[in-house]
Parts: sequence; C-alpha cells; structure tokens
Amino acid sequence: MTRYVVERTFPDGLHIPANEQGATACLNVVGTNADGGVTWVHSYVTSDKSRTYCIYDAPSAEAIRAAAERNGLPVDRITEVRVLDPYFAY
Repeated sequence: MTRYVVERTFPDGLHIPANEQGATACLNVVGTNADGGVTWVHSYVTSDKSRTYCIYDAPSAEAIRAAAERNGLPVDRITEVRVLDPYFAY
C-alpha cells in the first residue's frame, strides 16, 4: 500500500466536536474510506483549524480523491511520500 499526504483547506475552519457526534463523524469517514481501500492514518491540523495535512494509505491518489468526494471533503493536493526516519541504521 502506498502512503500519501493529503492537504486540505477549510476556509471556515475544521470544527469536529470532542464528543460522540464528532466521534461518529470521524468513524463515518473511516467507513466510507474503507469502501475504496483507503485508510486514514492520522491528520495534523493548523492552530487556526484552516488547513489539515492528512496521512493516508491507499492504492492510488485517485482512490483518495474518490473517497474525499464521497465524504464531502476538500482536496488541495495529494502527494505520494515515503518515510524518512532519523534513526535508520546503515
């Protein structure tokens, strides 16, 4: 499976309540993603909540775009990435 960074902009900010409603919203995204073989690993959110940088595992960038569309989420850019670990051994 290939790893990607997905950049998104939320002009009005990303507001996910820290309660059962927010948890359900996130689980719905996970379930919809799974239908296309897409796995949301985790996300980084800017302090003003206007941008996210999401780590995904997926068969293709197109699969991520399709899942985002089904979830009603914006996509600014999808970049294939590899892990660079500062503690690698030779």
